[in-house]
Amino acid sequence: MSQDGVSSGARSSGPRFLVVGCGGIGGLVAAHLFAGGHDVTALTTNARIADAINTKGLRVLGENSPGVVRGRAVTELGPGTEPFDYILLATQPPQVEEAARGVLQHLAETGAMVTFQNGLCEPRLARIAGPERVLGGVVAWGASMPEPGVYERTSPGGFVLGRMDGQPDDRLFPLAKALGSIGETILTDNLAGARWSKLAINCSISSLGALGGDRLGVLLRHRFIRRLTLEIMTEVVLVARASGVKLQKVSGTLDLDWIALSDADRVAVASPSLFAKHAILLAVGTRFRKMRSSMLAAMERGRPPAVDFLNGEITSRGLSLGIATPINAAIQAEVHALAASRTPPSLAVCRALYERTRSLVNAPFSIPPPPAEADPAALDPEIPPPPRKATPRASSSSLEL
Repeated sequence: MSQDGVSSGARSSGPRFLVVGCGGIGGLVAAHLFAGGHDVTALTTNARIADAINTKGLRVLGENSPGVVRGRAVTELGPGTEPFDYILLATQPPQVEEAARGVLQHLAETGAMVTFQNGLCEPRLARIAGPERVLGGVVAWGASMPEPGVYERTSPGGFVLGRMDGQPDDRLFPLAKALGSIGETILTDNLAGARWSKLAINCSISSLGALGGDRLGVLLRHRFIRRLTLEIMTEVVLVARASGVKLQKVSGTLDLDWIALSDADRVAVASPSLFAKHAILLAVGTRFRKMRSSMLAAMERGRPPAVDFLNGEITSRGLSLGIATPINAAIQAEVHALAASRTPPSLAVCRALYERTRSLVNAPFSIPPPPAEADPAALDPEIPPPPRKATPRASSSSLEL
């Protein structure tokens, strides 16, 4: 970094990177790659973002950030562009296929497209570029773009990289090394399991965030939001299991198989199992309290919501497998209705959705209850705890972090 605090991003002789999309994720990835001296080109269809990057650099806010990084952004690639070894796709899911087709001719013969989208986009890209030229990257952190060319990291985390077929691939190692400055980067032979676990998170957090219009920490303080989250995740787990997917723990800690609601959980007002699951979601909300839904950001910019790539993926696959997914279907319909009507998102929208879906969640689905040891009286101050004879412990408000 120079004395004026601006990194020049002097280029190395290593692989060539093209970052497609300069929103929160793409911009932050590009900034770190530029700062690391990699050969990088950033591509965006937004001329304002390109102008901001080219005149002022990529400005990354927050601690442990590269600061202001000089880099090159373009709005199109010329026919004489040298091929890229890695094309990192960081658009929203609804734009990923069009973006992939637009840059395919610039992918090196032995190069790879890398999808950073939420959802299950690898099969879509495989139909465009061929399965041997597609790698997957699960992004386990969040970022936003407060204004063109300015980026803020909103949660910690790294990447999980791999192939959907689980096969080893030598191209993963230099990619992991390049992304290592952003966060811990893990290679896996079960990318499908990591993808589906992240999908469960996105189906709840991204979609409810788009409806609620607030950051994750605020939303997860409310019990009915946490309950919807658990119901959404449970349906994703059921569809994943029926699809033969072995789920991976999220960030190595959040076990989706365990957090899925059992039949007993669904009918209980309070139980040790429910207490533990609500407590985990509260902890998630505390750790990732600044995280804001990328779907909400897209809707605010007038772009179509990615809900069909998230909750819609679950409803369509559930239908083909004979698995009911009423909560994901209700969320999908509500997001589309909100986007079409341009109704402002709010907690009241989420509350109304919760009330409307209570009649949809009565059918049992027989997931064995996981073991749990917790205080069943401390579920939430929104629901009074049942009478107990035991010695009083900490009040239920201690859970409202």
